[in-house]
Amino acid sequence: MAIIASNFKTNHTRKTTKEFIQTVNSYLEENKIENEVIVFPTSSSLDNFNTVCNLTIGAQNAYAVNSGSFTGEIGTQQLDEFNIKTILIGHSERRHILGETQEEIALKYEFYKDLGYKIVYCIGEPLEVKQEGLQATLEYIYEQFVGIDTNYENLILAYEPVWAIGTGVTATNDDIKNVHNAIKEKINKPLLYGGSVKVENVAEICAIPNVDGALIGTASWIKEDFIQIIENTKDL
Repeated sequence: MAIIASNFKTNHTRKTTKEFIQTVNSYLEENKIENEVIVFPTSSSLDNFNTVCNLTIGAQNAYAVNSGSFTGEIGTQQLDEFNIKTILIGHSERRHILGETQEEIALKYEFYKDLGYKIVYCIGEPLEVKQEGLQATLEYIYEQFVGIDTNYENLILAYEPVWAIGTGVTATNDDIKNVHNAIKEKINKPLLYGGSVKVENVAEICAIPNVDGALIGTASWIKEDFIQIIENTKDL
């Protein structure tokens, strides 16, 4: 059974998010799909969605606090209103664009771990590291586990090579297989792949050994495409 997740990033409105989730929910229910499906809307589009048990709504980000004076952030007070208990942590866009350090990420991880959240934890390397070879890639990735309790029972990992996110460039099957095999040898947790995953390639990627599903950005923002992605992986 694959885990299929959609990261809306800075896309969709409250209205279109509601339409998206209602449509996906109806598809899962009517077709008795068993995949675990997670949708990460923008924080302004979170709501009390009535969904089937295998469709989970998560937060793309939150501060390690219940409430407080942190302009532009949200905390568990806001997440609790909508019964959100799933969060994305460590995404490369927060690391590389917004400047989150490993220390900050680890503190956030520990905070939400202590609250029992399902954490989708992202790891991945930039192009200059990838070009140095597999060993350099793995060393870079393992540094992203500093301060992270990888034995946490409610942990899902997502390997997203930075050079493949939103670029249209997908890692080769061998690239994916080599990294996923190495990570799985050290950490036995569900491991998703992310990086230019789309309708046409999702089934092939998810069929690679030690790939337990996909975390998808751009290709998942149209509800019909996301449904087709789920359809293409429902039997894996």
